[in-house]
Amino acid sequence: MPHARSSRKSEGSPLDGQSFAVRMMEHLVVPTFVLGGDGRVLVWNRACERLTGLAASQVIGTKEHWRGFYTAPRPCLADLILQGRLVEAAELYAEIVPSPHGIAQLSAENWCQMPRETARRYLAIDAGPIVSDEGKMIGVVETLRDITEQKKAQLALAALATQDGLTGIANRRAFDAALDAAWQDRNRIRQPLSILLIDIDHFKLYNDVLGHQAGDECLRRLARLFVHEMPKPDDLVARYGGEEFALVLPRTSVRQAAELARRMVAAVAAIRHRHPALPDGGFLSVTVGGATCTRSCAEADHLVAEADAALYRAKRAGRNRTEVVECGAYERRNDGRCRRQSAPMPDWRGAPA
Repeated sequence: MPHARSSRKSEGSPLDGQSFAVRMMEHLVVPTFVLGGDGRVLVWNRACERLTGLAASQVIGTKEHWRGFYTAPRPCLADLILQGRLVEAAELYAEIVPSPHGIAQLSAENWCQMPRETARRYLAIDAGPIVSDEGKMIGVVETLRDITEQKKAQLALAALATQDGLTGIANRRAFDAALDAAWQDRNRIRQPLSILLIDIDHFKLYNDVLGHQAGDECLRRLARLFVHEMPKPDDLVARYGGEEFALVLPRTSVRQAAELARRMVAAVAAIRHRHPALPDGGFLSVTVGGATCTRSCAEADHLVAEADAALYRAKRAGRNRTEVVECGAYERRNDGRCRRQSAPMPDWRGAPA
């Protein structure tokens, strides 16, 4: 007879006398385990053994079921139900779905580390109480489904939705999301928020003379360069559109933003990328406009508008230079328009293009 995967029929177990139900549970194709009222494992079925790599004999009668899913002790979904700690589920699981019926039943998703595997698995987990005829909770059953491949596909699609197909960096959608998140964070912690807009000078001429393949390679090269120059891990560089890039810089002052803008211009000049379409056969250059919100800016869109205006002024002044402004308070006029107060940083001219 194969070794038992349920409790050894210890006296007083609420599952005694239900051998058919226990045997059926052991043979379910869905990974399943059952905890008794004391939190010890009563059932650890064959599918659960295959999923976790832990034999039933290693966990039956113990409270060590967490070893099948995590590298350090922590409650499983069944434990939270058994102990009445449902409110903690949101902190412990990547996704949590409370029961719409108002009972102590939960559905969740989480990354788990199986003891015999190096790669993590993403599991869909359902847990619910086992109640006596009198309505008392006498145990909890938890079922699991391995949805790792579906999750990876979902993450890949999400990455594609926020990734620029040409350069591989963040796209306009990702920029908008990052700016919104940084704006909310700025309102909470009252730290400066800066953005920079970078435009490649005379890029249409570059494309017209060298062709779009060369133009595409130029965009990829500069994207890698801008990413390399970013000072903080939570800063974001995105392709804003065409030959324009945008940077979101949380907790960055106007002087720090201006310094980074100068560094971007200098970095492009340093690679000495030929621009044969220029009359003097010069090198590729960029122009940078930026804005910093340190006080009471009305909306994130106003910050973008200020940076765009600064970029436009820098381009009109001759390109291959920077202009970064500090946005002050916005006052709502009677006609609904906004009046800005800004203090430009000194213009900076890069190396000759």
